[in-house]
Amino acid sequence: MDTNFFDTDEWVRTGISMGELVLVVLLGWGVSFVMLKIAYFLLQRRSDFMASSLKKRVFLPIYLLLILFFINLAYPLIQFPQLLHQYLQKGLEIGWIVIFSWIIIKLSYVLEDFIYVKYTIDIEDNMSRRRIRTQFQFIKKIFITIVCIIALSLILMTFERVREIGTSLLASAGVAGVIIGFAAQRTIANILAGFQIAFTQPIRIDDVVIVENEWGRIEEINLTYVVVKIWDLRRLVLPITYFIEKPFQNWTRNHSDILGSVFLYVDYSIPLEPLRQELKRVLDSSPLWDKKVWVLQVTNTTEKTMELRALMSAKDAPRAWDLRCYVREQLITFVQQNYPDSLPKVRAELQEKENSTNDEVPPRMV
Repeated sequence: MDTNFFDTDEWVRTGISMGELVLVVLLGWGVSFVMLKIAYFLLQRRSDFMASSLKKRVFLPIYLLLILFFINLAYPLIQFPQLLHQYLQKGLEIGWIVIFSWIIIKLSYVLEDFIYVKYTIDIEDNMSRRRIRTQFQFIKKIFITIVCIIALSLILMTFERVREIGTSLLASAGVAGVIIGFAAQRTIANILAGFQIAFTQPIRIDDVVIVENEWGRIEEINLTYVVVKIWDLRRLVLPITYFIEKPFQNWTRNHSDILGSVFLYVDYSIPLEPLRQELKRVLDSSPLWDKKVWVLQVTNTTEKTMELRALMSAKDAPRAWDLRCYVREQLITFVQQNYPDSLPKVRAELQEKENSTNDEVPPRMV
């Protein structure tokens, strides 16, 4: 049994050392709090957005970094027992790596905030801005992944036994690389597809797409998957290779302008010119129409009805949908009120046979 465990003097020295360490942490906390308050005040005078973004993203890890800095300054002055000294020394090494990596990652989020403010997408012609956002979002995810891998490697290398294992594994790194590459070929394919999408951009953030017979917008482009926000607020999650390997519709690939159509089925007796004038009046009264394209045409005929197509343009797909619904309702109302006899109907003729009797003759449908 270890007699040092019951050594009262050893416990007293450990308690004193820990008390001194707590005092150093409290001192570092107070000084760091004052320093960051001053830094926030100075930043706010230059740019309120910059101050808010840095406070939200980076102040917490910098706060911990300053406390760790004060601990590191006072550490040689505190007499720790040997075993506790080893544990604390290892904790400080790992703490430096974790906090520095955390700050670097958070700085990428600060840069993202600046890009999102500079390149807002709440304007009509936002294609180039969505391109920049898409590229940056993908590069940021790759960057964060690399930083995390490097940080984890550095943490593992602080352990002597891990370093020895790592050195012995270098000789078989080629074989291990082949095995890992074969096992992770699907993941690697997704990452490569992500690079292709980020720079060739068949899709961008906020693009309107039709995938799996669903209408939605591209909400997220991650390293291995894409999230599509469906019109009814559901989320469709697809592997990123889907957009390389399978056909899909992108309604905003080059521009967001789109044509919408409304079909009406009416009787042959309806005059077309009044209906055409009504269509123009309805479009002129709607702010959803971009005043570029409109037409009313007979696109098909059957033995019973005419098929009329009203074609109209809008600035984007949501406006086109609302405009189509509005035009459809107005045209139906116009026909009901002004030409109710021209609604689709089924005709019947009554024919009497020669030498007919009192028996009823069934009508013949035409």
